[in-house]
Amino acid sequence: MPALPDDPTAPGGTRRRKAATIRDVARAAGVSTATVSKFINGGQRFTREVEDRLTTVIRELGYVSNPLARGMITGQTGNVGIVILDILNPHFTSLVKGASRVAQQAGLNLLFTDVAEGQLPELAMLQALSRRVDGLIVSARLSDASLDWLVQAGPPAVYYGGRTSHPGCFSVGSDNGEAALMLGRHLRDLGHRRIAYVGFSGARWSADRHAGLLRAFEGSGAELRLHDVQAPVPEEGERIASSVLLCSEPPDAVVAYNDLLALGLMSQAQVLGLNVPGDVSVAGFDNIIYSRYTSPALTTVDMGSEAVGAIAMQRLVERIRGEAAGGGHETLIAHVLPRGSTRRRGERA
Repeated sequence: MPALPDDPTAPGGTRRRKAATIRDVARAAGVSTATVSKFINGGQRFTREVEDRLTTVIRELGYVSNPLARGMITGQTGNVGIVILDILNPHFTSLVKGASRVAQQAGLNLLFTDVAEGQLPELAMLQALSRRVDGLIVSARLSDASLDWLVQAGPPAVYYGGRTSHPGCFSVGSDNGEAALMLGRHLRDLGHRRIAYVGFSGARWSADRHAGLLRAFEGSGAELRLHDVQAPVPEEGERIASSVLLCSEPPDAVVAYNDLLALGLMSQAQVLGLNVPGDVSVAGFDNIIYSRYTSPALTTVDMGSEAVGAIAMQRLVERIRGEAAGGGHETLIAHVLPRGSTRRRGERA
């Protein structure tokens, strides 16, 4: 193991080993301090032999870079941030999981904040987080005030979930209209013609999902009724269940804006004495982890939550490092996952 310098000023007259510096690493590896700095910060690739030697020396010396000093030199914090809309929604925790994996590989620390679907002071929280990071991943359905500030004064950003109205911004997510179109065709093939859509008008792309369902049933003579909730949470699904399911002409199938709403509605349907899917089929969006463990398992659309987080972080890292510029949208393909909560119309267990 390479020798470390001793500290003669250690208390008690003992000689304490000093923490390794970047100069110690450079001397032991036989390279310049600039080479060590570039290797640690990921600013440049070197030959396999040099990188292996640096990795070994850093490990043996126990060298830990000083983030404050690095920030003074590079002007960067080594942190990236992500703004999620609801920490209780597994869709967003999956997104964070994907982003965290890529950030770790890039040697970056991931910070996040939860704006609770806009119920908390969104813009103030966004501004506070932006002061601690080199770039941000944010939802494309933040408020207009937040998005405007981010474009005009914020750090590099990548948007998830949908496109933004600002040119030059980069976003990633599945096509909400196409996802709903596929789900609608699944229900149409099952013979359903009275459809209820429980949407969340607070989300920019709830209308896209409604439009996709309308396209799926064009020419079929189907009736599509629109309902709206105040928040995309299970409690709202439970609350609205009776007005959706116990009307004079109850639906053959209910599509909810997300899985949480669908699960709440499906649970309440059983309380109301209805059989799912015998009396009514129920479906949602996001493919959260709990959707396949309900009874019956929930038919849903996989919107690629974890993949969206991973791709968004990769694009953000590229922007922070100056490897990419300009705007655009990267579309992931959504997939319908038919499960036990949907069944052919009139068919009972």
